[in-house]
Amino acid sequence: MTGRIVVGYTATDTGADAVAVGARLAAASGSALDLVVVLPSDQRSVITPPDASYDRYLQQQAQSWLAEAAKGIPDATARALHVRFADSFAEGLIALADELGASHIVVGAANGGLRGRHRLGTVANELLHSSDVPVVLAPEGSRRTTATGVTRITAAIGTRPGADALLQESIALAGATGAELRLLSLVSVDLPASVDTGVIRIAGAAHADDVLTKALDALPDGIQAEVVVARGDSIEDAVAHLGWEPGELAVVGSSRLAQPRRLFLGSTAAKMLHELPVPMVVVPRTRDHSAGTNTEGERA
Repeated sequence: MTGRIVVGYTATDTGADAVAVGARLAAASGSALDLVVVLPSDQRSVITPPDASYDRYLQQQAQSWLAEAAKGIPDATARALHVRFADSFAEGLIALADELGASHIVVGAANGGLRGRHRLGTVANELLHSSDVPVVLAPEGSRRTTATGVTRITAAIGTRPGADALLQESIALAGATGAELRLLSLVSVDLPASVDTGVIRIAGAAHADDVLTKALDALPDGIQAEVVVARGDSIEDAVAHLGWEPGELAVVGSSRLAQPRRLFLGSTAAKMLHELPVPMVVVPRTRDHSAGTNTEGERA
């Protein structure tokens, strides 16, 4: 998965969290890191005259912020610094990612989130409705994490058709980073409340066996997979009681409501987000050839 990773940066703790997670992913996968500050578009209304000196000041300030942020990136990781103008921060990130052929866009949680947890802000929400490349959400406090690299990839495999794309994306990420692979089945806690516990238990076991069989057939040489069936009274409860490593990434698919090659966070993934203490990678329903896969994705 050697390539480019775009990190949306602001001179805040949120921006530092995004840089920390982006640097870990870049170092583990051998990718280059592209830090970008997106400034408001320079297209002004006719009643607001251009101010070239102010625009220069903004660009210089942004470049200063980026240079300071880059100091925390390991020397072995290639990096580039960008200042872009766009109508929105998310629009600027997507445009740069498309221009560079980036594999991922990384952003931090909104200010005010619990340490080690996610709280989606405006930029993340917009990305999750419009990005055509995977978005990595860095939880609050990632800048303080001592983990280096990526130790494990957990793929949240659902029950709907199209799980192959999510599995292949997770396999590629595990292969690129040298991380272990864990397949997580949430079916036992993602069924209607009216279903009795016996049916839930049988369905969960059957689903786990099915996932394991398909995964073993799909795994390339050298990649091992663990299958875990989540237990709990709810998605949030199950996720909170799972073991998570400091260097882990959780991978989920887009909702089936998403347009092809676009993101849309499904209800299960949104519930996971509330309790997830590690970065979440949200994968579009379909990927083009340059991104690695070209099959339908799955709601997680």
